[in-house]
Amino acid sequence: MRAFVFPGQGAQAIGMGKALADAYPAAKAIFDEVDDALGESLSSLIWDGDIETLTLTKNAQPALMATSLAAMRALEAEGVSITAADYVAGHSLGEYSALAAAGAISVADAARLLRTRGTAMQDAVPVGVGAMAALLGLDFEAATAVAEEAAQGQVCQAANDNDPSQVVVSGHKEAVERALTIAKEKGAKRALLLPVSAPFHCALMKPAADVMAEALDDVQINAPAVPVVANVRAAAVTDPAMIRSLLVEQVTGSVRWRESVLWMADQGVTEAWEIGAGKALSGMIKRISKDVATNNVGTPDDVAAAVEALKS
Repeated sequence: MRAFVFPGQGAQAIGMGKALADAYPAAKAIFDEVDDALGESLSSLIWDGDIETLTLTKNAQPALMATSLAAMRALEAEGVSITAADYVAGHSLGEYSALAAAGAISVADAARLLRTRGTAMQDAVPVGVGAMAALLGLDFEAATAVAEEAAQGQVCQAANDNDPSQVVVSGHKEAVERALTIAKEKGAKRALLLPVSAPFHCALMKPAADVMAEALDDVQINAPAVPVVANVRAAAVTDPAMIRSLLVEQVTGSVRWRESVLWMADQGVTEAWEIGAGKALSGMIKRISKDVATNNVGTPDDVAAAVEALKS
């Protein structure tokens, strides 16, 4: 069994997806569709812009989705459909890529939702009030205990359970800074603030969750062609009403990536194909389960290799 997985924020790079768009008209059409949906040339920023502007949450989120969907369309042009996977999953914003790839939401709606999501997440907390930090060498249980001790009446939560040795905490800046000190005292190998513009996936994102609830009310959601392993459930969902609800919950909820990978492995998944920019998820998956082989599809050469493997 296999899963197609879709990367989240942090994988962005200038030039991503350009070779796919040049090689495959279907991939280029994705970037055109996203540009039309947003009413601006996001593709120009992705391919020829500066990394600081691309990294802004409101730009990075739809840009990464576009790159993932371009890679998926390239695979489809070579005869590999989404149903070659038994499950799809994505890390945070990557869940929207997974849903669009599986036909649960349109590419245009995914682009608009991610622009809304990125803007709302940025606007939810004034710059400098929140922070996120990676705790390396502590498991989720230990990191959660650190966050609880650090909170002291403020918000500090375990936001991303990425792999057995990497957990990200999120919340008020002072609380997150306290978590750095506590984590080191508890044996963390490293504890460092992340260069992010807002404290994602914690209770401080409630205003953004409210915005997304309203935005998602206006969007058609279909049953996906392949079950989607939801971040906040770490299990597969196919019901459109449940998908809508979980996308709202995801804004303030933890990204349960480690559990999601283990759940898929328990179902019999032995291959994970990372569709889009970078290789961050593949690295996490290798640290989570030795039973799941990883592959990447981000360039025309990757597409050719994938087609050979997936059609054989």
